Amino acid sequence: MNRSASRSRSTKETTVSVDVNLDGTGVTQVSTGLPFFDHMLTQLGRHGGFDLAVTAEGDLEVDAHHTVEDVGLALGACVSEALGEKVGVRRFASIDLPLDEALIAVALDLSGRPFLVYDVEAAGVADSGALGTPGFHPQLAEEFWRAFVMKAGITMHVRMLSGRNAHHILEATFKAVARALREAMTVDGDVVPSTKGVL
Repeated sequence: MNRSASRSRSTKETTVSVDVNLDGTGVTQVSTGLPFFDHMLTQLGRHGGFDLAVTAEGDLEVDAHHTVEDVGLALGACVSEALGEKVGVRRFASIDLPLDEALIAVALDLSGRPFLVYDVEAAGVADSGALGTPGFHPQLAEEFWRAFVMKAGITMHVRMLSGRNAHHILEATFKAVARALREAMTVDGDVVPSTKGVL
């Protein structure tokens, strides 16, 4: 089983290339022009246990939104393709993950039905200005996850249980999603985990 995929996406606003190997070892190479976002994507691959390569060039002089969203779209499409028919995957996973004062709960289902519930208030905490240079505003994380789940076909709930530092909150979010994906994508059977026979 070769659970890997590559996608490129080119628009008037961005050029994005993503490579994913779900059965890798967490090796990452990320360059989006947004250092904080690079750091978050690195956490996603490393703690998810899958190899991830992302390059992106976007209109950062306008805003980071286009770059972040288009990376999410390309990455989600890669994950969907790499999962294939999802034979033998565990499908469901959940975790409560701490990072200092921040505690994030994630539950997800490789359902084929994209849906995002995102209840993370990092944009409202005291230090919620843009992170890094060029800046990554905490609200952009929601746009990334929405784009990702829509293309990946994942139902995902993300909730902040506690937190005060925007960096800690967002990093815990990416790590929690990574660990939940790692569990859900693990193959330990030989049938599609659905009474319908398809996901």
